Amino acid sequence: MRVMSGRQIERFFKLNPDLAECYAGDDFWERRAIAARYLSQNKLLQMLDDPDEVVRRVLAYRLPVDELEALMHDDDREVRITVADRISLDELERMVNDEDYLVRQTVAKRLKPGRLFRMITDTDREVRKTVAKRLPLESLGLMINDRATEIRRVVAEYINPDELSPLLMDKHWHVRLIACERAPLSMLCHLGQETDEDVLACISKRIESETE
Repeated sequence: MRVMSGRQIERFFKLNPDLAECYAGDDFWERRAIAARYLSQNKLLQMLDDPDEVVRRVLAYRLPVDELEALMHDDDREVRITVADRISLDELERMVNDEDYLVRQTVAKRLKPGRLFRMITDTDREVRKTVAKRLPLESLGLMINDRATEIRRVVAEYINPDELSPLLMDKHWHVRLIACERAPLSMLCHLGQETDEDVLACISKRIESETE
């Protein structure tokens, strides 16, 4: 086969899957990558050191889960994302410090909630947001002072209402508004210094409706 078109290469292997092994070491990366879709898993293991990331991405999708450790620290982000999405939960925690935030976010989406503590202070806001949405409620207070407003809003939405007191004094009005919508009425009666009109309207509406 000498064609360079990915579409033609794909068509060839669909018709001749038994010939894929002949092209596992081909000089052209796209032939190797497409051939890898048709290879046996044993043959795939022999391609772990392939120099092209597209080929290794195919391996990350097709290798048995217990063989993915070899690609856990791959140079390509997409390879590591796929590994994080497929690897066993017991091995997944080893990827919480990956240098790429998208890899860590994938980890945060899959990791057992009780094992998310190591990611509470992640440097990336989107990763911490994912953590905040999945952290056990009894532990969510650990993120109540997060530096990102968006994270504190998530905390205000999910935390036990009895723990909302600090967020009623948050520096951002939207966080205070969410807190006021959920906090016990007894907490709202002591917010005499509130200045935001929307927050004040929420407080007034709740006091009026719940004291009738």
